[in-house]
Amino acid sequence: MKKYPLLGFIVAALALPAYAQQAGSASTGGTANQGEPGTAAAREALKKQEGDTDQTTLLKQTLTAVDKQYSLLKRGKLAATYDLGYTYIGQDKINANFSRDTGTLTLFNIENDSSHTITNTLTVDYGVRDNLTASLSLPIMSKYSENPSFSGLSHSLGDIGVNARFQPFEVQRGKPQVTLTGGVRLPTGRSPFKVDANQGVATGSGYTSFTGGVSLNHVIDPVALFGNVSYTYNLPAKHLSQIRSDGSVLKKVAPGNSFGFGLGFAYALSYDITTSFSISESISSSTKLTYADGTTSKTKIQTGGVMSFGLGVRLSPKTTVNLTAGIGLTADSPNFTLGLSLPLEF
Repeated sequence: MKKYPLLGFIVAALALPAYAQQAGSASTGGTANQGEPGTAAAREALKKQEGDTDQTTLLKQTLTAVDKQYSLLKRGKLAATYDLGYTYIGQDKINANFSRDTGTLTLFNIENDSSHTITNTLTVDYGVRDNLTASLSLPIMSKYSENPSFSGLSHSLGDIGVNARFQPFEVQRGKPQVTLTGGVRLPTGRSPFKVDANQGVATGSGYTSFTGGVSLNHVIDPVALFGNVSYTYNLPAKHLSQIRSDGSVLKKVAPGNSFGFGLGFAYALSYDITTSFSISESISSSTKLTYADGTTSKTKIQTGGVMSFGLGVRLSPKTTVNLTAGIGLTADSPNFTLGLSLPLEF
C-alpha cells in the first residue's frame, strides 16, 4: 500500500457537532423584551470548543501508524499541539416597540451585533496505554465585541477541557478504524451569566459539559474518509443573579443537550501537501431559563452546520502547518472561522 505521511497531519479543524454544546445557552445577544438568548450564542456553539477532541487528531494518528497495533500515542509518550483560531459572528437584530394604547409603532430600527474572537490553545496528550490517550487543553481567549450599547476588548482564560480517546481494536490494513471519545469541559472561562448581558465579553460557556462519541476513519490511498457521531450532556448553571436588559433577574439556566455528526475526506496531493473537505451538523434542544420572580422561558431548538476546507504543508517529518477555513451554513452557525494548527511531538 502506498503511504502518504502528510495525510496524518491534515487540516480538517472540523466544527463537529460535539462542539455545539453551547447551542441554546444564554447569551449577551438576546432580545431585550424577552430576556432570552439570541442567535449569537448558537453561532458561538459551532466553534471548536477548547479542550474538545476533534476528528482531525484521531485521523492524524490513524494515518501515521499503519505499522502499529494501535494508532494512538505509545504508552508513556507525550505530544503537544498549538492551535490558533479566529471566529467571526455577526447578526442584524430588529429593535421595535409597539404601543397598545395608540396602536402605533413608536420605535423601529435595525441594530448590528458582531464579535471577533481569537483563541490560543495548547493541548498536551499523554499515552496512558498504547490504545488509550488522555489530553488536557488550556485556551487563552481575546474577544472584541461591538453592538449599539458596547464596544470593547476582553482577555481571559477559556474553558479547560479534559478528554480521552480509546481504541478497542487494533489497526488493520484495509479496514475502518474505530475510536471512542469522551471528555468534560470545565467552566473556567468568563461566564456569560456573570457579566453584563449587553456587552458580549464572555469567554466561556458558564456550565460543565460531558461529551461522548464514536469516530470512524478509513484509509484508501491516497484518500482518507472519516466521520463521527457525538452526544453532549450539559449540567445546569445555578445560583445566578444576572440582571437582564428587560430588568428581570436570571437565576438558573438549564442548557439543552445536543446531538451531532460530521463527515469528510482528505486527499494527499503529494508527500508534502494535503487537502481536506468536511461538513458537520448539530441539533441542540431547548434551553430553559428561570428568573427570580419564578417565571421561565425556553429557547427554540437550534440547528447548526459548518462546511470546512483545509490545507496542510509538511515542513519536516515532525512539523506540519495546517490551515483551515470554515463557512457557516445556517443562522445558528458562526459566519466564518479560520484556524492554524501546529502539532509538536516529544
